[in-house]
This record gives sequence, C-alpha cells and structure tokens, in this order.
Amino acid sequence: MKTRGIVKSILITGASSGIGKAVSLEMARRGYSLALTARRLELLEALRAEIIQSHPSVSVEVRALDVTDYDAVSETLRDLADAIGGLDIVFANAGVGLKETIGGGEFENSRRNVEVNLIGAMATVDAAVNYFLERGSGHIVGNCSVAAFRGMARNGSYGASKAGFANYLEALRIEVLEKEIDVTVLYPGFVNTPFLDSSRTRPFVTSPEKAASLMAGMIEKKVKSSTVPVFPWAIIGRLLRILPVGVISKM
Repeated sequence: MKTRGIVKSILITGASSGIGKAVSLEMARRGYSLALTARRLELLEALRAEIIQSHPSVSVEVRALDVTDYDAVSETLRDLADAIGGLDIVFANAGVGLKETIGGGEFENSRRNVEVNLIGAMATVDAAVNYFLERGSGHIVGNCSVAAFRGMARNGSYGASKAGFANYLEALRIEVLEKEIDVTVLYPGFVNTPFLDSSRTRPFVTSPEKAASLMAGMIEKKVKSSTVPVFPWAIIGRLLRILPVGVISKM
C-alpha cells in the first residue's frame, strides 16, 4: 500500500504455498515490499519470479527458514528487514496440519503440529516484537484458524496448537497495550488449498484468492481479530463452543 510515497512492507512465513502464497500475491498486488520465508527455497524463488513478472516495481526478498530452527528465526527476520529497508508487518503464517488419533501411535504428528504451529509461531512473534520494540512500531498478524474454537476428532493437536497461539497473541496484545504495536488474530475457515487434502468435509470452503483478499483488507484495517470470511464463520465459531459433544462427534 503506497501512502504519500511510502511503500509498506510485510514479512510472511510459510509463503511458498497455500494461504501464505495467496497472501503474498495479494500484498504484491497492493504494492507492498515483501520478505518471504519457507522451508522450500525453490518454491519461494518461483513465487518471487511470478511476482516480479506481474509487478516489476515490487521489492521481493526470499529466505529459506524452518520456524522450528528457533535461533535462525530472529537472524532471518533481521536480515530480511535490512534487505528491504525495514519491516512494518510480520505475518506468522507457517504451519502444518498432520492428522492423528490420540493414543493411536501417531504422537510424532502431534509433536510436529505443536512444534511448528505453536512454538515456531511464538518464536516468529517473539523475534518480531523484539525488532518492533527497537524500531518503535509494528504490526503482528497471526494465522490461527477456526480450529482454535473447539477440539475435533483427529485434529486434537492441530486445534490445540491454534488455540494456544491465539491465546499467546491475546497475551501479547495486553503486553504491548502502551506500545505502538498492533496485534491482529485471524481465524480462517476452510480455504481450498492442498492443506485440506486430508479433510473429510469442506463446509463453506473459500478460494485462496478470496481468503487472501479478505485477510489483506483486515490487515490493512488493523482489525483486532476476525474469522475469515466473517460470515458464516463468526456464527459457526460461537456454535462450536457450545454444541454438545454428541453433535460435535458427528461433524
């Protein structure tokens, strides 16, 4: 977004595919300078080429990063900040969604979900806040998913990781209340990406492009928290918290 000649910048983790890629393309369309990270550098390079071809004036820097390499998170964030002349927004988006049955011998999937979606996201936010405190201002955005609203069968650790991250971001909001740091918590519903390949149902599914457009708008407005899209997920989210277990078990 260009305002009075100033180009804003955003760092997006997990930018090589899914929601992260869609948001990267949308923010490029809006004129943002981009700092993109993911584990797969070759996909980031391809995305960078795609963005530059469509938006040659947009600055794009990419770095390979596994957010569970905690020491590398802060180093990479600051390296990218230097490369694009500073960061205004950090979008903690990187995540995995591995299915597991509790007690079914799949605990490695549970561990990985929590390690990436919660601890890796926390490491990203911690590094970003440290940077923004030094800089004097900034905006933290977290991808938390409607899965945070209620534990569901075969998604126990995934939902727990997202609920934990949402709680962490709300704690951050309190800590930076007197600082020039904004916090946005986003809860996407079902978005039609490869992330959903193992899902049995996809109610009210949204295209990546539509979800990215909505999320970008919410980021620019600095909303505190929102489902994506707002309707029907804001209503469904409330229902999920109160429906009886017997009903939830059939979903």
